[in-house]
Amino acid sequence: MAAFTVHTSAATSPYSPAGTAILLRSRSRAYPTATIRVSCSKTVVIGVAADSGCGKTTFTRRLASVLGGGAEPPRAGRNPGSNTLVSDTTTVICLDDYHSLDRVGRKAKGVTALDPRFVDFDLMYEQVRAIKEGRAVEKPVYNHVTGLLDPPELITPPNILVIKGLHPMFDERVRDLLDFSIYLDISNEVKLAWKIQRDMGERGGHSLESIKASIEARKPDFEAYIEPQKQYADAVIEVLPTQLIPGDDECKVVRVKLIMKEGVEHFAPVHLFDEGSTVYWIPCGRKLSCSYPGIRFAYGFDTYFGHEVSVVEMDGQFDKLDELIYVETHLSNLSTKFYGEVTQQMLRHADVPGSNNGTGLFQTIVGLKIRDLYEQIVARR
Repeated sequence: MAAFTVHTSAATSPYSPAGTAILLRSRSRAYPTATIRVSCSKTVVIGVAADSGCGKTTFTRRLASVLGGGAEPPRAGRNPGSNTLVSDTTTVICLDDYHSLDRVGRKAKGVTALDPRFVDFDLMYEQVRAIKEGRAVEKPVYNHVTGLLDPPELITPPNILVIKGLHPMFDERVRDLLDFSIYLDISNEVKLAWKIQRDMGERGGHSLESIKASIEARKPDFEAYIEPQKQYADAVIEVLPTQLIPGDDECKVVRVKLIMKEGVEHFAPVHLFDEGSTVYWIPCGRKLSCSYPGIRFAYGFDTYFGHEVSVVEMDGQFDKLDELIYVETHLSNLSTKFYGEVTQQMLRHADVPGSNNGTGLFQTIVGLKIRDLYEQIVARR
């Protein structure tokens, strides 16, 4: 079915007994040793993968809001260069913190941050595993402002740990620790348009040629190391150019797909109208306001890297978010706790990028599904 063609590319320590203090340190760089405090809690781990500038932070903020409380930087006393976000239930850590080279070191070697040879996966695995088992760790910090490796910070086990970055599914050991994984897949056309809008418009000082050159310089590493991770994801949010405006290259209006793997434990894919059917839907203009070029939804089944998937698609954007309730009532398996919860969450983050299109809608829905997954895992325990 042509409407649901998905973009694919071929991807070519023993446990310590409970109550034991262990030391986690990098094999490739030294850290001050830290005593690991042991807890009886068990943490659910979520992985979020995407290229730089593709919405990982926006998504994790939405997710933290759904899970209870807005995510904020660590309180006073923590490293001011910390990338960590903390809410009442959730801690979000940035996997850039596991770079084994600082910015100067990468430049000297002529490598990008996407190159996995310069990521400390051993330490990443040991620390994510420790947190999942209920032990606190001293996590390294990569300072995005200075480009330096800062002193480590203490991470205590939360109810839910979100690891976001370039490589959460690259290392098989880390991948096996994930209870659920998401890949944010921004097409090359949209990525270029967004970067042009940001670097030539909002920030200024960049030429079109320099923007294109920076994207091309990263492209080989992205295609080799980052993009192949989407084959492992339980859900993929794919952002594409609209099909409603012929020849559009500004990508201010986008087409977004929510690709959901079938058969994932504790996760029932969302469907539109009738589960298992193929649906194309243009909402009633009297119930959902939308200016040119309008809005179109679709739903159906497909295969994605050999896996059966359900796909919900939205092309276009909303004019009035409070009218989103009309769309919400036609979607099933949303894992909401009350009528209109999706709409409420979207209104809460109305000023966040993507809130008027399928990006924000599907990020919110995935957040609700992750909350439900967490509650199912806790109930089973």
